[in-house]
Amino acid sequence: MKLFTRLSIVLVSMLCLDSVPQKVTAQVPDPNNSQEGNISGSHTSAKTVLDEEQEDINNPYLEYNPNSVNPIPVPNILFKKRIWREIYLQERKNKPFFSRNKEITKFIIDGVKEGRLVPYKDEKLIEKMTKEEFLENLRLPQHEALSAHEKALGFADDSGWDDKKTTTSDKKDEKAKEVVVEEFLPNEITTLELVEDLIFNKVSATFIYDIQTIKLIIPAEKFPTGLRKTVGTFRYKDLAAYFDSKPKEALWVNVKNSAANIKLTEAMELRLFDSRITKIDNPDDKAIEDIYNKTPKQSLYASQELEEQLIELDQFLWEN
Repeated sequence: MKLFTRLSIVLVSMLCLDSVPQKVTAQVPDPNNSQEGNISGSHTSAKTVLDEEQEDINNPYLEYNPNSVNPIPVPNILFKKRIWREIYLQERKNKPFFSRNKEITKFIIDGVKEGRLVPYKDEKLIEKMTKEEFLENLRLPQHEALSAHEKALGFADDSGWDDKKTTTSDKKDEKAKEVVVEEFLPNEITTLELVEDLIFNKVSATFIYDIQTIKLIIPAEKFPTGLRKTVGTFRYKDLAAYFDSKPKEALWVNVKNSAANIKLTEAMELRLFDSRITKIDNPDDKAIEDIYNKTPKQSLYASQELEEQLIELDQFLWEN
């Protein structure tokens, strides 16, 4: 559990090594080339453009993470660690993200139905999910058909009385029910999985939480199997753009002061949510509950201890 104990010392030493001044040489133009013709001048300008393009390709400061809302050049990143968190929207602190008819899950689902958000199958953001697949994941679990043994015992599929007469109005109602697609409501999707990178920017000398993806998860108690279900994963950069396009609708609702409502993107940036660390990037790709699997309470304590170490890392960085 001492993952971040000596990290502050290492970062300070790396900053000192990285701050070595570099020698810059100035280029002085050759006076003998002042009488060149227009043709040679055009060739020189074309060569200059090609050289600049090649420099742009080879420039490491133009490399950045395309999934970041505020990308940081790769050479400016001194330290990076990927963290997985789970946000339980029914908790009291997360209620502003889950107010009635303004649930963050509602806006995400509406964005997919409008065709403005693209879901992915996992946090790698490689394989996209179609709109039909996303809506299929939202469907309520269907009742399983009776087995041959159950039918032999006399159970019927409709679980009704055999002498019940079906009228014309009943048939119309049945057809109407078939048209309606039953799916989970936004307030029933109560778990979000957030994947972010903890980055130390050596230029600004600050730690930055760079959110990468958000995953919608239906809790296990909604299914007879007792297993939770993933609806879809979204790139947070796309979500932030969609939330900002609805500044008066996609809001973090202040439960004590309606005049202090702010945009969802601002609330995420200010980290006004409560979450639990479920995994930190490691060679074995193990979650915290896999490492501390003796009791659920032990894995919870381990998650809280990791959270405290992250807080202390920023506070004690310059004290060592």
